[in-house]
Amino acid sequence: MKEITSIQNTYIKNLIKLQEKSRERKKQSLFLIEGKREISLAIAANYKFDTILFYADLISENEVLHLFNDNINKISISKEVYQKLAYRNSTEGIIAVTKTKDFLLENINLNNKNPLILVAEGIEKPGNIGALLRTADAANIDAVFIANPKSDMYNPNIIRSSVGCIFTNQIAIGTSEEIIEFLKENKIAIYSATLQNSNEYYKENYTKASAIVVGTEATGLSEIWRENAAQNIYIPMHGQIDSMNVSVAAAIVIYEAKRQRGF
Repeated sequence: MKEITSIQNTYIKNLIKLQEKSRERKKQSLFLIEGKREISLAIAANYKFDTILFYADLISENEVLHLFNDNINKISISKEVYQKLAYRNSTEGIIAVTKTKDFLLENINLNNKNPLILVAEGIEKPGNIGALLRTADAANIDAVFIANPKSDMYNPNIIRSSVGCIFTNQIAIGTSEEIIEFLKENKIAIYSATLQNSNEYYKENYTKASAIVVGTEATGLSEIWRENAAQNIYIPMHGQIDSMNVSVAAAIVIYEAKRQRGF
C-alpha cells in the first residue's frame, strides 16, 4: 500500500487545492469528505470514490477495508499530512477523495404524491446551507432546491455543517425561473416566506404538494418568488428584531407542515 509522509508531495498539494478552491473542485469533479459517518452516508447515497487516505494512528487499515472494497485506491498518510488536509479537529483519521454529482432538477424523483420541498434562494453562508440540509433531513422532506446559489455545494463548510446531510437529501440547483417552472409543472404550491402581502404561516394548508421558499436574512426573496406564490407567508415576531436565522425560519414552517400531515 502506498504511503505519503510529506505535505510537499504533488498529490497532497492538489488535494489542498480541492479543499480550498471551488474552481478546482469543479474543474476536477472531485471533493474531499472527512469522517466515518459522513463517508458512510456518501456510500449509502452511491457516491463514487477516487482515493481513500487514512492516518493509521487514528483508524486501522482493517477499518478502512471494512468500509471500502479492494478496488478503491488507498493511501496511508502521516500525521503531518493528515493535519494539513483535515478540515475539522476530530474526524477519525480518514479522508475520501470523492467524485462530484450534478444537482440537476431532472434527476429529482418525487415518489410522494404530495411532496414537501424546501427552496432556498441566494443563500450565501455555507453554514446556513448546511443547517437547512440538516433540517430537511430531520423532517424527512422530499427534496431541497437551491435557487441562484452563491456557494459551491461541495464547500467543506457545507459538508461539515450539514453533518453529511448533503448526502441524505435529494438536492437540485437551478435558477429561480427554472425551479418555479419545475414546481408549476408538478403542481406544487409555492409558499414564499416574505413580509409583502403575506399571511401568518400557521394559517395555511400544507397537506397538499407544497414548496416552502426562504431567502437571505439581509434581502429576503426576490420579486419572482413573491409573484408566483400561492400565498406569501410570514412568522410573527414578538421581540425587538424583525428577522431570524434562515434555517430556524425554515424549520418552523417545515415542522408546521409536517404537523399538519401527521408527521
